[in-house]
Amino acid sequence: MSERDLKDSLIMAMLPDVAFDGWSLLSLHAAARRLGMPEAEAESLFPRGAADMVAQFSDWADRRMLESADGLEAMKVRERISTLMRARLAVLEPYREAVRRGLSVLALPQNAVLGARLLYHTVDSAWYAAGDRATDWNFYTKRTLLAGVAASTMLYWLDDRSPGAADTLAFLERRLDDAMRIPRVTAQLREVADRLPNPFRFFQMARRR
Repeated sequence: MSERDLKDSLIMAMLPDVAFDGWSLLSLHAAARRLGMPEAEAESLFPRGAADMVAQFSDWADRRMLESADGLEAMKVRERISTLMRARLAVLEPYREAVRRGLSVLALPQNAVLGARLLYHTVDSAWYAAGDRATDWNFYTKRTLLAGVAASTMLYWLDDRSPGAADTLAFLERRLDDAMRIPRVTAQLREVADRLPNPFRFFQMARRR
């Protein structure tokens, strides 16, 4: 079994406890016992503790998002992005409290850069799966806009109790509609933007792994 598979197995085994004990060594040790793994070995896979656990959980969700989004080839780009964002929410639905606990970890000052990197990875994966191969200024525009949509939708979803998260899905579609209109305006401002400090420098930093 690969290291990534081992980490995934531990994350999945942790989830029943994360809702109560958070992304903690207590949850990790319980997961290790379930899998018959020495606690020390489990800890060695997440040397930065909760931050590494949350990062693995986010990466797992991104991969499940891509695997569960079917039929993208027949869709327009706007529909592909919507389908991918919906797929990620569906993947996370059984683990809403774990997501909430994860955001609390990422809200800590020392994890600010990690939070940006994880969000970047999600939106970059979605755009790539949607067929985007841009390498110019438009690359960062698309990812910045989708990051705003993804982050705000996630926060809305955490407190949404509507059947099937219908209110969240409606919110997502409205935000996507707004985001898709913005590039038409920003395209007219590129000459001005080129003379200003780069507003996407944080994403550029996050892209460097």
